[in-house]
Amino acid sequence: MLKLLEALTRQQKAMVILVLDLGLLPVALFFALMLQNMPSSSLTILGKMLPLIPYVLLGTGGLSYWLGIPRVQLIAYERHAVGLTALVALFAALSAATLCAIFGPKLPAGLFVVFGLIYLLLMVAARAFLLQVVLAVYRRARPRARVLIYGAGNTGTQLAQALKAHDGIDPVAFVDDNKSLQGLVLMGLPVYAPSRISKVVEARRIKRVLLAMPSLSSPKQARIIHRLQNLGLEVQALPSFAQLIGEEALVEKLTPVAPQSFLSRDACDVPLQTNAGSYAGRVVLVSGAGGSIGSELSRQLLACRPTKLVLYELSELALYTIHQELSQHLEGAGIELVPVLGSVTDPRQVRRVLERHKVQVVLHAAAYKHVPLVETNPLPGLANNVFGTQTLASAAAEFGVERFILVSSDKAVRPTNVMGASKRMAELIVQDLASRCDPSGDSSAGRTVFTMVRFGNVLGSSGSVIPLFQEQISRGGPVTVTDPQVKRYFMTIREAVQLVLQAGAEAKGGEVFVLDMGEPVSILQLARQVIEAAGYSLRDADHPEGDIAIEIIGLRPGEKMQEELTLSSELIRTAHPKILCAREAVLSEIEVAAFMRALRQAVAVGDEKGARQIILRWVEGYVQADRDRKTS
Repeated sequence: MLKLLEALTRQQKAMVILVLDLGLLPVALFFALMLQNMPSSSLTILGKMLPLIPYVLLGTGGLSYWLGIPRVQLIAYERHAVGLTALVALFAALSAATLCAIFGPKLPAGLFVVFGLIYLLLMVAARAFLLQVVLAVYRRARPRARVLIYGAGNTGTQLAQALKAHDGIDPVAFVDDNKSLQGLVLMGLPVYAPSRISKVVEARRIKRVLLAMPSLSSPKQARIIHRLQNLGLEVQALPSFAQLIGEEALVEKLTPVAPQSFLSRDACDVPLQTNAGSYAGRVVLVSGAGGSIGSELSRQLLACRPTKLVLYELSELALYTIHQELSQHLEGAGIELVPVLGSVTDPRQVRRVLERHKVQVVLHAAAYKHVPLVETNPLPGLANNVFGTQTLASAAAEFGVERFILVSSDKAVRPTNVMGASKRMAELIVQDLASRCDPSGDSSAGRTVFTMVRFGNVLGSSGSVIPLFQEQISRGGPVTVTDPQVKRYFMTIREAVQLVLQAGAEAKGGEVFVLDMGEPVSILQLARQVIEAAGYSLRDADHPEGDIAIEIIGLRPGEKMQEELTLSSELIRTAHPKILCAREAVLSEIEVAAFMRALRQAVAVGDEKGARQIILRWVEGYVQADRDRKTS
């Protein structure tokens, strides 16, 4: 049967419908005669009208074909087509009445009214019946996808109406949170409560759910989708009809609020001005050039017009991305851009790069900075952050690099985690080299000016809190906060980079520069701001109908309640009001050599416990996390 249906052309199908319509005309006339109280039998009167019927058929068929009624698809036969069919039925009744009035037999006018109504009903019913037959043929020949519609509102019911005539999709039931709808039958489909989804899915062999609640906020939709996917269901969300016709913006067009807008103070502007001369016309190397800080350093350095910018990066993708970006801005600038793929822990490569390109300024931003990851993997973190700094800094001194600027972190101050301890050890290495440096060139450390810049969390950097919050919001929440009392210092990437470049230009050797970043920010309050900035409401005990909840998960291993910027309270003002210089105690050359020798041995044999003991001994203020103390 399916092959026969598919073999028919569109014209042939239209002729079948036309013949069917014309065949129903005498049938309708016969039924009309039967319903009337006539002096003769219905068949007798129909026989007397027989000579007139061909003319009625000819006129009715011509009008129907001219109006295009036979060419209307069965699945598309709706209100407009029914109206045209009514016009054809009216014409058939009027033409039959006119011919009978002229040529006889004489019949009451009411007969033709009944005839027209019956003819209209028969034509509409015939199409409805044929549609069901055709759908049944397709259903038997092709299996249909059984779907559950989540949402029995306007969008859901209109979707069910559209799918009922679909030859590949079979809507089975509705699910809706509205208790007043549960238990009803809409569009021939029962409405169930969400709690019964698993039973309905199993009983009715459903594999897909169509989410038809476009007015629901994105986080709430995300939670529903996540719950349905956990049941092994495929979920598809339907946009609203207002979105489809462009009257309402689609959710995908919404963009996250820029992280810089969450800074709780006015952003500091630290223009390089005349200090740009420290980088102009020089060969500058940026380690970790593909990271958040390294890439912004590279961008701002282009404005200082160095002769050559060496991008040193371990990640191939990150190096490719920043190299492609910067290459687009170098036309006519006279700046040579050199991408170098490698690790700062490789002494041979570091020495080769410094020597080959005659590097004059090094900005060392390469580091593992994610606290929980380094806490879980302490040896690779120490190797990269500590050994990498010593390798690059020592080579810089050996090859007479003019300036070496270490990008450090506030987590280096009295650290409670391995990442912060590794950054403090990197600072001690740079401070040691600076203490042995004589700008006149009469020392073992050569003429290099060593300095470091220490700052807090950078808004919007990779792995930072705001992108994490925004990602959690896009998944429907919850937003996770470690502790209600946790506070952090924040600055923008632009501020951080301006500080590094300014400090590097002003440095005389051995300074620890920090930025006046104002008061620390509550992470809990920041989470609320990010939720509200995304256009959603907070869900808590006072507002159970809100969009996004905040979940307190507890401090992770190695995390502090509040970070510090200096080991001492002694801060010295510099030429810029927002840049401070800290005076801190340093280790001697012998002490630095001792902890480096012990640390290299611990890393070489894979001794995590020994590495933590070395940190505990040599890093001032280091406090082991609870997990460390339990395993010590």
